[in-house]
Amino acid sequence: MVNILEILFLIVLIIQVFYYLYFFSRFAFSSNISKKKSSIPVSVIICAKNEANNLKLFLPSIISQSYATFEIVLVNDHSTDDSLQVMLDFQKKTPNIQVVNLNNKTLGNKKNAVTQGINTAKYEHLLFTDADCEVKHNNWINEMASHFSNEKQLILGYGAYEKINKSWLNKLIRFETLLTAIQYFSYAKANLTYMGVGRNIAYTKSLFTKANGFTKHQHIKSGDDDLFVNQMAVKNNVSLCYSENSFTYSKPHTNFKKWIYQKRRHISTANHYKLIHQFLLGLFYISQLLFWLLTFFLLFTSKNLMFIAVIIIIRLSLLYIIYGFSAKKLKETDLVLYLPFLELFLIVIQIRIFIQNIFSKPTNW
Repeated sequence: MVNILEILFLIVLIIQVFYYLYFFSRFAFSSNISKKKSSIPVSVIICAKNEANNLKLFLPSIISQSYATFEIVLVNDHSTDDSLQVMLDFQKKTPNIQVVNLNNKTLGNKKNAVTQGINTAKYEHLLFTDADCEVKHNNWINEMASHFSNEKQLILGYGAYEKINKSWLNKLIRFETLLTAIQYFSYAKANLTYMGVGRNIAYTKSLFTKANGFTKHQHIKSGDDDLFVNQMAVKNNVSLCYSENSFTYSKPHTNFKKWIYQKRRHISTANHYKLIHQFLLGLFYISQLLFWLLTFFLLFTSKNLMFIAVIIIIRLSLLYIIYGFSAKKLKETDLVLYLPFLELFLIVIQIRIFIQNIFSKPTNW
């Protein structure tokens, strides 16, 4: 029995080495290609539902962007707070702001809000972020827009979360975000693009029209970002932007239950990815889980401790090297010290989420 498990442990290591060297190294050891300054007109679209305070805090970072020609389309998605009034107040002071007010409750759905924003936008090139996102550099629009070309119609950026000192939940949230980014950037570099994040993504109106909007997955409440990318990304139409000046920063959850619910929504959406993407993501997670289960079991039962130790050292070395270089790119280096603990804790949480989603699906978005 132990010998069979040792062979399985070796197989798990081979799978993990494949992922780290074939996929994740593509991002870890890459460099963000510098682009020439962009001059194309851009429509920045922000959908907000009950985000009055966040609009006051973060919209100025969009308004103050150093970019020649851009507009800001603000969509009030059935807010019950003062979001609409805040938008109108900004519009009075800023001529390049358009406000769209949605008040038909039967259409209270973010995909509808995004669609209305796109229909209202004047320009072909669209850049999206959320109301709770802050842009810390006034060159954000240029960084993202400079990746557009006749061929590149879909630009994937990085949406980071703010750091909170002495918070394990914050470290866990940022680690999960880092892992997700490593995966979607790496798969994109391998021409297997499967998702992007709505906090920082850009695409053309033409691509949206070609997809017939969100029609294919309109019945799914989430997925205005990742399901659209999963549907429309092909080999040559995707570009990646992960220079530091292109990052957006969101306020992270400080409540564990709310974060878990958010993750439950995201994982339920992944069930609608293409089968190849579901397979690759699922196999990676299973190999992670098996690595830790077999590590703990074999350390106490195996007579070949040197063999077990070598496998553990190889795998953890890859973890630190690949995640270390990636974290440096995405300015998350403070997480590197805690990598094994964060990974293990996240795996346990994902098991809980999978089980919860089997018995009940998230319904509120």
